[in-house]
Amino acid sequence: MLALRRIIIPYSTLAFPVVIKFSPPKMQAMATSSDAIELEEEKEGEEEKKKRNIFVAGSTGRTGRRIVEKLLSRGFAVRAGATDLDRAGSSLPQSPDLQLVRADVTEGADKLAQAIGGADAVVCATGFRRSWDLFAPWKVDNLGTVNLVEACRKAGVNRFILISSILVNGAAMGQILNPAYIVLNVFGLTLIAKLQAEQYVRKSGINYTIIRPGGLRDEPAAGNIIMEPEDTLYEGSISRDQVADVAVEALECPESFYKVVEIVARADTPNRSIKDLFSSIKQK
Repeated sequence: MLALRRIIIPYSTLAFPVVIKFSPPKMQAMATSSDAIELEEEKEGEEEKKKRNIFVAGSTGRTGRRIVEKLLSRGFAVRAGATDLDRAGSSLPQSPDLQLVRADVTEGADKLAQAIGGADAVVCATGFRRSWDLFAPWKVDNLGTVNLVEACRKAGVNRFILISSILVNGAAMGQILNPAYIVLNVFGLTLIAKLQAEQYVRKSGINYTIIRPGGLRDEPAAGNIIMEPEDTLYEGSISRDQVADVAVEALECPESFYKVVEIVARADTPNRSIKDLFSSIKQK
């Protein structure tokens, strides 16, 4: 019940008492608490509206699918680019934050820009599928990445994560006779195509992180991540899950900006945060 106070206001035209109502402190506190709750709910609603949207090229691949899953688990919205939407629908998780869009990196920048839409960043996890087309690696791993970079320009996207491979610059590293370098180049010059794409990304002016994993394993992580500067590692393997972890972490880690890193996993190395690993890399 509201407390009332009687205040006499001495004024020539007022010869009667004026009653002014005051809310007691308890009710004022309750109102303040209610207002705070409403403001917090509004704030949470605004944050939900501002959820970052990431476009993933190659979303149905064995690495791309894992990247999509980890993005969703971290609270991102995802535009999953795929050449086969039926396959994407059956292989990717069901989520209100996931949107499937047709995207073929070999079809040019204009169509890709439409697929990217209003995304805040792009992750490229594409890779050619085995076929009799000897130019497939060049079309996908080189020209496809170039098309994706140009699509980012058209769509106004300035954050680009590229999944590449160790040994792309094997010849310059003195690893031209490394069996892995030979095998990966014997069909369509795959590593050379990836290196050309990397060079294009680096000259584009876009804010990039290029991740070069070792041999990719489908099994869960069996060791801790080792991260080294470019043209350092020439052997080793890593779980695709760990590659996805590094790619997703790079999206919100300023220490990863404009860097090329190489990653493998080993059981005998200390466990360090991905942010700490990025911080330890000095870009050339």
